[in-house]
Amino acid sequence: MCGNYVSDKLVKVVRVRGSEGSELPLNALISSHLAELTLCKLATLMQQRDFNLLILAIEDDLISKALEDHSSFAFLSAAFVKAIIPKLTELKITANAPPHRCALRVCPHERPFKPCLLECLEKFKKKINIESRVLYKPEAQNFPLVDGFFFSDSNPKTLVGLRMATAGEHHTTTSTVRQFTECLAAYFNGWEEFSEGLSWEMIYVQHAESTPMIEWQRCDVVNSDNVSRAENREIAAFWEEEVRQYQVSVSSRDFPREEAL
Repeated sequence: MCGNYVSDKLVKVVRVRGSEGSELPLNALISSHLAELTLCKLATLMQQRDFNLLILAIEDDLISKALEDHSSFAFLSAAFVKAIIPKLTELKITANAPPHRCALRVCPHERPFKPCLLECLEKFKKKINIESRVLYKPEAQNFPLVDGFFFSDSNPKTLVGLRMATAGEHHTTTSTVRQFTECLAAYFNGWEEFSEGLSWEMIYVQHAESTPMIEWQRCDVVNSDNVSRAENREIAAFWEEEVRQYQVSVSSRDFPREEAL
């Protein structure tokens, strides 16, 4: 049955199996891409308080099966970021490696406050300037390395990559890191100069019921025609020496309602 409201065109009715074989009819998104476009637009049109309340209203969708699709938008909520900061766990390459406080913990005010949806490069026409505290959300579902990212104007300036993960490990490859930096160079003006001295952090976001990551996520060297052996070694060394990694498990309790009011 079709409804007359605009929102009826964006959702579908699905059957969800409950306990003891019962079934419940629930609304589900037809397209995660449309959800991202809608959230991006609403974030620019709504007051921060109202947008936080919207995030709270859809929290179950943000942290459930749609986690890998658009839950990075939760980082636009000050209440959410404040709630997860104490839960961020550093993933060290070795047990005796010195600890490193992540940019969000040191400068929580540097969290992203507005979104920017990055079109697929095939449709992207003009490079944009780099801005701090902007949540960049790639439109392409096969975007390399991250599901979203932002730049923190901390000391040193930091690129914070967000990776929504359901598995207990999420290793990457040197060719994937190379593709990521090539994408950034294609999207942003002055990337080469800006990236000099840039610190990198990866935050792996997992559902509280998922198997938590407890180990350093590798960057494996994979032979590729697009990456030379020397560059492979350089990227692998950069990943081991310069990229800090953190894991956090989230649940609906990380959306404190009183903080959004």
